[in-house]
Amino acid sequence: MSGTESTLAPRPAEAEPSLMERILGAIERGGNKMPDPAILFVWLCVGVIVLSALLAWADIKVTYQVAEAPPVPVEEVVDGGSTQPSGGLPDASVQEDQYRIVEETTSIQSLLSADGVRFLFTSFVASFRNFAAVAIILVVMIGVGLAEAAGLIGALIRKLVAVSSAAMLTPIIVFIGVLSSIASDAGYLVLIPLGAAAFKSVGRNPLAGMAAAFAGVAAGFGVNFLITPLDGVLTEITNDASALVDQSKSIDLAANLYFGIASTIFVTIVITLISTRIVERGLGAHDPSEESDDESLDADQGPEVTPEAEARGLRYALFATLAVVIGITLLTVFPNAPLRDPVTGDVIGDSPFMDSLIVIITLIFFAAGLAYGRGAGTVRTKEEVLGSITKSWAGLAGLLFLFLLIAQFIAYFNYSNMAQVAAVKLGDWLEEANIGAVWLLIGFVFVTFVVDLIMPAAIAKWAILAPIFIPLFLRLDVAPQTVLAAYRVGDSPANVITPLMAYFPLIVIFAKRYKRDAGIGTVVSMMLPYVLILTVVWAAFFIAWYLLGIPLGPGSPVHLD
Repeated sequence: MSGTESTLAPRPAEAEPSLMERILGAIERGGNKMPDPAILFVWLCVGVIVLSALLAWADIKVTYQVAEAPPVPVEEVVDGGSTQPSGGLPDASVQEDQYRIVEETTSIQSLLSADGVRFLFTSFVASFRNFAAVAIILVVMIGVGLAEAAGLIGALIRKLVAVSSAAMLTPIIVFIGVLSSIASDAGYLVLIPLGAAAFKSVGRNPLAGMAAAFAGVAAGFGVNFLITPLDGVLTEITNDASALVDQSKSIDLAANLYFGIASTIFVTIVITLISTRIVERGLGAHDPSEESDDESLDADQGPEVTPEAEARGLRYALFATLAVVIGITLLTVFPNAPLRDPVTGDVIGDSPFMDSLIVIITLIFFAAGLAYGRGAGTVRTKEEVLGSITKSWAGLAGLLFLFLLIAQFIAYFNYSNMAQVAAVKLGDWLEEANIGAVWLLIGFVFVTFVVDLIMPAAIAKWAILAPIFIPLFLRLDVAPQTVLAAYRVGDSPANVITPLMAYFPLIVIFAKRYKRDAGIGTVVSMMLPYVLILTVVWAAFFIAWYLLGIPLGPGSPVHLD
């Protein structure tokens, strides 16, 4: 026995983990201890309730100056038997020099007082009902859900990648990845494995294709050429946070549209350069012997259709999209058209067209998805159409419950006056420190980046940060749309390295397809250049935009009026 043991080779010692692997391991362990976002917001609601009581007991208050319009007589008019009076807004004829500066004092209101407890019970349903993000996401998913279920999104991605030349393959994959945030699942589930396969087909390292696609989908998630469902939710949370200080500072869905379009182009260029000059060179040539033969690692590409059926479906989808666009144009372009402002005739700004963007997006996706489904044979009956919509809504169940809790958190925060008090005190401190809005915005981008490492969910993160930072920046005369643009910059880049991102384990599985011993460290080391470079240059791009004073969207200046 001993002789046999003596002939055995000594067991190799396990390699000492590198510093980066230890750091990533610590992040993963710490993040895994974080509760589910829904549970987190339950605790945040409890925290606001308790903290409001403690601060009210300590008689915390602030005194500050505000500009107040002179009182205007308003005649109460009841239309059509309604019990709701119209009117009540300041007269538009009130001139700027008629406003007067007055002092106001705001105290913390306890949610455990008699009035506070009454508010907790009576506002619960109303807070959720008035949280517009719920209606926005449900309406948008009628169209997007049908388009995804029919296979339109996946077909578009495959088509665009297939027609790309070798030289344009990387920028097109990255660009499609950024745009895929309109339906993020398709980006992760279709584009990333497709990017790897496309690179392999032209003799390039498939891991480099996967990295470029992953960077486009995740690191550029916060911006787009189009208005996305995420924009509706972030806009609603921004307006709720702005209302804590000034209800007149609300923004619309297109408040960051110009910045989003420019950032999409900028991010595409930066990620492309990082991919070709750093990541792909660092990976070197692909070794086919390292590939796994486990077919279970291959991704689901959506409904299977023949090339002829897919081409027919895309052709039908194009015709349907053009029909909707032409119809919307006819309702907008002519004088006195229904979607123009009936008073000013404007299309951009406070107009029916801008208020209808969510419905227009839904119509386009619904028509295109339905036409593709009929042409490709993936959606044949009315029952399948209804089933796809029902399925897309069913998939939102967890998000809707999260919205319920977020709505309560914002309502409690609003009632307690903690946001106003914190904004005034922090604003006074920052004014005395004379740190300047630019450095404060840079600091906010960094805070968002750090929080993203442990809370990648864009909506949940903004629901926490907005009620704190929007009032603070308003106090310093920084517009809400500017703060939201800064949030977009800090929110996305770290998505590609945090193991807590929902799709990160899936990316590791995709990597194992082409490198069987790939793990978290493989993916993070591959994606780290994107994070470091994109964060710095995108923040510089945003600051340059801010300093130049370029509008962030239609009717959305970078500075407060």
